[in-house]
Amino acid sequence: MTITENSSKQAQRKAAMAVLAHSEPAEISGRLSAIELPDHENLREPENGLVMVRGRIGGDGAPFNLGEATVSRAAVRLSTGEVGFGYTLGRDREKARMIALCDALIQSNEFCETVEAGVIAPLRAAMMARRSQKAAETAATRVDFYTLVRGEG
Repeated sequence: MTITENSSKQAQRKAAMAVLAHSEPAEISGRLSAIELPDHENLREPENGLVMVRGRIGGDGAPFNLGEATVSRAAVRLSTGEVGFGYTLGRDREKARMIALCDALIQSNEFCETVEAGVIAPLRAAMMARRSQKAAETAATRVDFYTLVRGEG
């Protein structure tokens, strides 16, 4: 695999993980049930934990510990050897497992296109539709302020 192919594959993985992290678990589950999944095993059982969230004042100040956030993580290995990892904010272990399974499937040459077309693309379209709807709702409440110049003097 060349450097260009490798970076393209990493970019595809990154984009898919962003879509999966912002999708509802029921949506992911419904899309995954529509495709034939290969045999797989849990390398790391889904579990909940905490991560420290760091912040910066103004975006460029010294970093500081903002607080803790709950996350769920999982790791899955396909029978063909690909390993996928899934992380999500919150305490949804099943969502983390489904994300890990999708990550492993995206790395597989055999299942990559099927998962992209059957799971990722529809979830991306739904996510973009939700964002557009929210933007339209927000734009409807926009108020333009302007200053009137008085005609005195």
